[in-house]
Amino acid sequence: MMRIDKLLCSLNLGSRSRIREMIRKGQVAADGTVILKPEHKVDEETVLLCVEGREYRYRRYVYYMLHKPAGVISATSDPKEKTVMDLLPVLPAKDLAPAGRLDKDTEGLLLITNDGALVHRLLSPGSHVEKTYFVTCTTELDETAVKTLEQGVEIGDSSPACPAKLVHQGERAWLLTITEGRYHQVKRMFEAVGSRVVYLKRLRMGSLALDESLPRGAYRELTQEEVDALKAL
Repeated sequence: MMRIDKLLCSLNLGSRSRIREMIRKGQVAADGTVILKPEHKVDEETVLLCVEGREYRYRRYVYYMLHKPAGVISATSDPKEKTVMDLLPVLPAKDLAPAGRLDKDTEGLLLITNDGALVHRLLSPGSHVEKTYFVTCTTELDETAVKTLEQGVEIGDSSPACPAKLVHQGERAWLLTITEGRYHQVKRMFEAVGSRVVYLKRLRMGSLALDESLPRGAYRELTQEEVDALKAL
């Protein structure tokens, strides 16, 4: 059981003082009964809430797929830059954050969630979760360059990048799959073999593939099947 004011705060419906004011004004109902005391306790797993005429159900964790556009940064907030969180006008839960980062000029799949344990598992180097990118580069890669990337190229760190998988997609275009997420890794890998990335888009992270019906800047909630598949990695 959870206090109703705490529950409404967890749904990001306002500050604690604002929520208490709504409760005292009779603007909050639980399972059809108007609640007038902030300390009233409800079963958060089953209760149907109605706040100012809108219905809500509590979920401890939420999961969203964002089609990140270029020009925004992968951060929860920034005093100068537009962030990916600014693309979600109404946050349905507290503590939402992007799972990992995409560079400002990189597009594609970004998972946004408040499930910290899942994020840790997806990003941990020991998990070896595959990330697939569509890459356009300045020069065509020859066999030597491709072999170097597939064997694990030196990118200036204490250890080489892990072996990558490459699938040719046409002139100067590749599908690249890696199992790490080092700083500017894809760009550094291509620079290490004498090329330069001019366009980068993440298409997949583990079992989760970008929904191409989502326009750039749009988002949707993950299906239960998508969530279960990620948790099974």
